[in-house]
Amino acid sequence: MSAVSSARATDEGVSPDNPAPLIDPPRARTAKTPRATRTNFELYGWIFMRLSGIVLVVLVIGHLLIQLVLDGGVSKVSFAFVAGRWASPFWMAWDLIMLWLAMLHGANGLRTIINDYAQRDGTRFWLKMLLYTATVFTVLLGTLVIFTFDPNIR
Repeated sequence: MSAVSSARATDEGVSPDNPAPLIDPPRARTAKTPRATRTNFELYGWIFMRLSGIVLVVLVIGHLLIQLVLDGGVSKVSFAFVAGRWASPFWMAWDLIMLWLAMLHGANGLRTIINDYAQRDGTRFWLKMLLYTATVFTVLLGTLVIFTFDPNIR
């Protein structure tokens, strides 16, 4: 095919005289396929990132709007302010959901970055173990603080 006819073919698009290139179908999953690629975990992680991001935008903007604009700003935030907020199950649930979603959203994003950039399997494994440990520790400690907060502490 000459340069003129190939340029004309791209201008004309796909036709019986100029068929589209064939693309091989994806490989079918078999018993020999690595376990990590036999599930739809990455799809679920992708969907979680989108949904949790939307919910986090609402939670965080609501939190900032209420704390900084409607309740008088940062100067009003004190131990007594937090004690008054967390006396209500609604605000405890709000902060708990915000904590859990933010930590899981961030951990999932960092997991993706580790998978993309860590080249050696051992490095990838230890970085993810460190990430998972820090995430579990922070979620458990934050949850413990929210549920065991004592406004009468001295």
